[in-house]
Amino acid sequence: MAKRLVEVQLAKGRTVAGDKLVHGVFSDTEPEFARLGAEGARTAKSLATALRFRGEAERTAEIPLGGKGRTLTLVGLGKSAEFTAEKAAAFVDRAIAAARGARAASLGLVVPDHAAFFGAAAAERLARRLALADYRFDFYLPRQTSARLKSATIAAPAAWRRAYAEGAARGAAVAEGVALARDLGNTPPNQASPEWMARQARAHARRWGATIRVLAEPELKRRGMGGILAVGGGSRHPPRLVRIDLGSDRRGAPLIALVGKGITFDTGGISIKPAAQMDEMKWDKMGACAVLGILEAVHRLDLPVRLRAYLPLAENMPDGAAYRPGDIVRMGNGKTVEITNTDAAGRMVLAAALAWAASDMPDALVEYSTLTGACVVALGQTGAGLFSPSDDLASALLAAAGDAGERLWRLPLWPEFLEEMRGTHSDLRNSAGRWGGASSAAAFLSQFVGEVADWAHLDIAGPAYIGGDGKKRGATGYAIALTVNWLRARSSAGRSAAAPAPARRRKRR
Repeated sequence: MAKRLVEVQLAKGRTVAGDKLVHGVFSDTEPEFARLGAEGARTAKSLATALRFRGEAERTAEIPLGGKGRTLTLVGLGKSAEFTAEKAAAFVDRAIAAARGARAASLGLVVPDHAAFFGAAAAERLARRLALADYRFDFYLPRQTSARLKSATIAAPAAWRRAYAEGAARGAAVAEGVALARDLGNTPPNQASPEWMARQARAHARRWGATIRVLAEPELKRRGMGGILAVGGGSRHPPRLVRIDLGSDRRGAPLIALVGKGITFDTGGISIKPAAQMDEMKWDKMGACAVLGILEAVHRLDLPVRLRAYLPLAENMPDGAAYRPGDIVRMGNGKTVEITNTDAAGRMVLAAALAWAASDMPDALVEYSTLTGACVVALGQTGAGLFSPSDDLASALLAAAGDAGERLWRLPLWPEFLEEMRGTHSDLRNSAGRWGGASSAAAFLSQFVGEVADWAHLDIAGPAYIGGDGKKRGATGYAIALTVNWLRARSSAGRSAAAPAPARRRKRR
């Protein structure tokens, strides 16, 4: 289902080609115009001289280049000492905007020799951003005839070629996963029901060579998974719980469980949400979409890991069969939960998936969910909250997020938050007071991870989608890049630990 992406490649020689050439220039270092080719270098020098362009931050200069609609844009980057990874991302975005403005089919991007662009991680971020440059969710629009960006060529310093080849390949694979997650997330709720999501998961699992199991209502009832049944009870679209095994033949690899919340639409149920922005609740399934995107990227990269993904899928609607505030629900692991707010539905469906995942005894478990507005209040829309009792796992995920250019911030899981979630006539309640809502929700989830020590909850409510009325509105595919980085690092560490020590040679006497 993923859309066609921009083809990203590295310049084969020392120069770069493209309908639109973009060169970043620092104000305090000599520009590397030679990578534009002889004609491009002469034109760039003349343009800079004529306009007294010295690479001042935010300043641009543009000129036609050799006819046939080709153009060159110089982008000022300011002082090199003040240039950061965030500014590097902004530079790439400006290059993409310049290509779109010129209606170019190909973009040639000269990457400055700077630490912000150095290494495979930087190359992955750059390639992923370029690959997704022309992503559009246009299944419901008339066929577009406008020009689209088809390819992007990166001209990096020659010494970086090996790292850039590795990073660019990884970025293209991750971009495919991101595009899949966006497509699934942006699909409207009148199509993307729990049954539809389960069918999509089955189709992709077949393509990946993975095995899949889908639990429908009879099996959910047999297993006593009251949380997901309660949430889905008010909808004419019954819930589903999906498990996908990818890489199950890799016997020596660590078993990683990934759990993604899939509320296909969330009205809030009986505790109904305000009407304003309720249409955005089609993105309450972005945890499940992210997990499918992760599997897509891992499949393309052929990472040596065993993944077991769990997708709890339900639609939270109010009708005569809907669960009510005041109900007490028995969960699959035997715990009872008093319902104080039916809008706290995500944690109810996640409980079933987490308990199932924990019973399979994974080496680590990571869960993704657009769980609380409280996390958005705390961190805004540019970063996600990380909750984990494991310092090692938290540190690894934070490092992976930094390399991916995705913001992640660790929040507390103090014992007091769990006390807030204790019930009066039940083991737990599904919602407490408004204070520390993201942490109390994470504390609730902690009661369903069994004996798994290495577990983490990512509250992605802020960065999972862009809401409002702007043109950038839509799913983002957040957390796919950071998870791929973490899985790569974890599998590499596992291989190193499993490798036998080299045999010692006996010295000659």
